[in-house]
Parts: sequence; structure tokens; C-alpha cells
Amino acid sequence: MTLKISVIIIALLGSLYTLILNIVEHRSANNPTPENLSDVYDAETYEKWKKYRAEHSRLSIVFTTIGAIATAALLFTDLYAIFARLFGENMYAQIFGIVLLEAIVGTVVGTVESYVSNMIIEQKYGFNRTNMKTFVFDRIRSVLIGLALSCALVYLLAWVHMALGAWMILVFAAVVFAFTLLISFLYPILSRVGNKFVPLEDGELKDRLMELLTKHGYKVKAIEVMDASRRTTKLNAYFTGFGKLKTIVLYDNLVNAMTTDEICAVFAHELGHGLHKDVLKGQIGNFGNLLIMAVVAWLSASIPELHEAFGFEGVNYGFAYVLVGTFLGLIQPITSMIMNARSRSAEYRADRQAVKEGYGEAMITALKKLGKENFSHLAPAKLNVVMEYSHPPLSSRIEAIEREMENKNR
Repeated sequence: MTLKISVIIIALLGSLYTLILNIVEHRSANNPTPENLSDVYDAETYEKWKKYRAEHSRLSIVFTTIGAIATAALLFTDLYAIFARLFGENMYAQIFGIVLLEAIVGTVVGTVESYVSNMIIEQKYGFNRTNMKTFVFDRIRSVLIGLALSCALVYLLAWVHMALGAWMILVFAAVVFAFTLLISFLYPILSRVGNKFVPLEDGELKDRLMELLTKHGYKVKAIEVMDASRRTTKLNAYFTGFGKLKTIVLYDNLVNAMTTDEICAVFAHELGHGLHKDVLKGQIGNFGNLLIMAVVAWLSASIPELHEAFGFEGVNYGFAYVLVGTFLGLIQPITSMIMNARSRSAEYRADRQAVKEGYGEAMITALKKLGKENFSHLAPAKLNVVMEYSHPPLSSRIEAIEREMENKNR
């Protein structure tokens, strides 16, 4: 079996894994609703939910298949090498060409999928509030940022590999880790592009959120409301900042849909993550994942035969970037399963913090509202949970909260 066919098979196996998960999720829409969630959807809404999930899962199945066909076609026809040669002999120009080709294919497929998902399905079920102008702006912004970041990452791979050889594994992992931290640091700034933030009005909610964080030693820089309702009806909230200085951000949908107790419960949960340093632990786990990625990157950039099989004359760092994504398609499911298990454990622990703060009942009603407004899957298949879910299923979370409340009241 040639190297070329082997790589194509690996790419297709990665897509097959995703396709299987999509099919399992599609079939799980008919699973019986857990008894403790029987009040989340009424009969009419539940039927609407099943149709909504069916349309989204069918969309995922279709575009996973399209993506697999596109990837196999690009690899089989040596189009990466052909396209790279259009940019001359300069290594950096060829890198840009290959990243650009990836961006073009990804943009065409991704934009169509995003349009159908948001402007048709989400619109049909009343969740989308994004107009065409905002949709186009968001897509252009996403593509340009993705292209810039991908180019920076591949140029980094080239420089580090040429300078350090095998030592690039540690250095590349460390630099990419620092890069992801930088993106996390910049996220609050980037999120303000195209969104409007206003201070939360003075009152009980603001006072209680401030008290909730300050009594545990946090300093609150600001509490802001984001105009998420321009794009979606779904609910969300988060707080950002490094160390003890935090900025609380509430979706305006959340403020309008939840009671003061429920919003405080959500932030007591987030407080639990902060107190147990879950973000830091996640970053440490992510570094281990990056080490694996760095090993794959080193191998992809160190075996000329892999590149020659696809029409290149020796190693091409742009194509090494493509190979990394291909090989990780088989490796990442394993690492993701491990990291998701840790994340689900952290979510249970954060829920316990909400109970400790006296918001157990409010957390349950908040979770049910979040589940209903976000059209969550109430009875997902175990396979999807184990392999993909960073949060436990809603029913399991509520059972755990109720047990914690019982223990607290004894």
C-alpha cells in the first residue's frame, strides 16, 4: 500500500469517525426523555425539538460527507502541490498558497453549512436574529482571522523545525501554548468587534453578583450586558480576566429570561470553576495535548517521502500543516475523550459550588431554562457523551445537584 493511499485512508477514517457520531446523535433524538426533565419541553415543543435536531444532524451528516470527499479529492489529485507551484519557488509564498487553498475550500464549504444552519434552520425555529449583513461580516472576519492565525502557525512550524530539528517538539508545543494563552487574553477584546457592551444597571442583581465574587477574594472590574439578542435567542454568560480581577459578561437574553437567583446560580457555578482553577488545569491538560500535536507536526515535517507522494519535491511546510490535521483526525478523538471526562468532572464540582452558595434549586431551574432556550438534547446517546460532551447531560447534572442538596440538609 503506497504512502499516498495510506494518508487518504487515514483522512477518510477521521471523517468516518465524525460521521458515525453524527448518525448516532441523529438516531438518539427518539430516546425517551428522563423523568426529571419531563417539564422542560411540552409535547408541542418536544416535537419541534426533534425536528430541529433532525435537521441539524442531517446537515452535519451531509457536510461531513462533503468535507471527506473534498479532502480525498484534494489529496488524490495532488492539488496542493499544483496550487503551491502557482506561487513560485519561494517557500513562504508556497506556504501561504497552501494555507489559502485550505481557507478557500473551508470557506466555501463552511459558509454554505453556516448559512443553512443559521439563516435557514435557526431562522425557521426562531433562534436566529442575524441579518444578512451581520452574517457576511461575521464570516469575513472569521475567515481573515483564521487565515492570519493559520499562516502564523505554519510559519512558526517552519522556523522552529529548520532551526531545532527534533527539539522543535518541546519548543513548538511551548510556543503554541503561549499563543493559545495570548488568544485567550485577547478574546475579551476580539469579542467586542461587532458587539455592543453596556454596564449592568445598578440594583439587586449587580449587588449580589459583586458580593458573590468579592466574598471569595475576587475583584470585579465591570459587569456588562452584551447585545447577543441581535444574533440569537440563546442564553449565555461568562466572566473573563486573569487572576483575581474579573469582568462579568451577561447576554441580554439571559438577563431577560432568568430570575436574579438563577443568574446568581449560574455565576456561583462559574465561581466554582475559578476557585478550583479549572481553567488552569485545563490549560495544563491542553499542553499535554499540544505535545502530542508537536510530535505529529515534527513527523509530518521530517519525512520527505510523505510530501513526494503528493507531488512535492521534498518537504513542504504548508503541506505538513495539512498532514498534521489529517493525522490528528485519528488521534484527537482519544485525547478529547480524556479531556472531556476531566471537564465533565469539573462541571459537577462547579454545580456543587452553586449548592454551597445556597443556589441549588435556582441552579436546577436555571439549567432547565438553559436547556429549553438552547434547545438542548435531553437524552443524548452514551457514545456521544463519552466522546464529545465537555458537560454532563442535563438529567445527570440535576440528579447530582439534588443529591448534594440532600447531603447539605442532613
